[in-house]
Amino acid sequence: MRLWLNRTGEVSLHQQLVTQIVLGILCLELTPGQRLPSTRELARRFTIHANTASAAYRELEQQGWVEFRHGSGVYVRATRPEAAPTAELAASQLIAELVGKARLLGVSLPLLRSSLQRWLSMEPPTRWLMVDPDPERRAIVVHEMEQALELPVFGCDLNECARQLDGSLAVVLPNQAEEVRAVLPTGTELTVLQIQPVGPALSGYLPVRSGVLIGVASRWAEFRRIAQTMLTAGGLPPESLMVVDASLPTWKRGLEQTTAIVCDAPTEPQLPRGPRPLCFRLLTTASLAQLKEMESALTEQSLATAGQQ
Repeated sequence: MRLWLNRTGEVSLHQQLVTQIVLGILCLELTPGQRLPSTRELARRFTIHANTASAAYRELEQQGWVEFRHGSGVYVRATRPEAAPTAELAASQLIAELVGKARLLGVSLPLLRSSLQRWLSMEPPTRWLMVDPDPERRAIVVHEMEQALELPVFGCDLNECARQLDGSLAVVLPNQAEEVRAVLPTGTELTVLQIQPVGPALSGYLPVRSGVLIGVASRWAEFRRIAQTMLTAGGLPPESLMVVDASLPTWKRGLEQTTAIVCDAPTEPQLPRGPRPLCFRLLTTASLAQLKEMESALTEQSLATAGQQ
């Protein structure tokens, strides 16, 4: 049985022993019924304390991987533990199966390691990450992206973006780009989204005819302020405008009496029936088209990478 022990790493020698013996059992390097080195032999061979080896064997026995036979020694159990595997154990089993197949094919461990590192370095991103300090604005953009794109979309604030960046394509609104770049690792690719001009988007509904009641509904305070300003500037009297915060429990009350409701994309499906929804989307069509092209390029890259393996 070969073991590799890192004495300068963060993982204890005890845990390294347990993990590697489990991997040896999973990839059949250690077969059912095989006798393992004694505690004293293990300690001598790998220059570790006997208590460390003994503790590793006890943990393996408790987990159901090995058994102690009185007066004979420690043996690999004939059956594996029946408990459902944890995510960590499932990953270890996949790695063990890979190592086992590599050995059957005559692939050396250094070659396998370098191939894995090269493959992981070429692994394309698997999700979008929308970085914005404003949670309500972030939720709107994430919703619009989810409706248009194939990859999953996640959102985070400035404090979390560097930690969640792994495997992600980062996107940001124009007014936040400089601030986000300052907290991301140097060289990180950041796509700046384009925002719809408010005036042209609402121009088709202005001026509003007199005698109607228009609603504005959104969880985002800035959306409500801009919509109210534009509608008022378009000639709508203040008494003909109902502005509601969609985060409040009773926000729908009275909106059914309006003729139309200006809203954002996440709020639109929640509107009461009756009034005409006037959904204003933050992202331009061209910006979403750009993101779709990036997704297509990632798909082609994934297929090309798979063909090279």
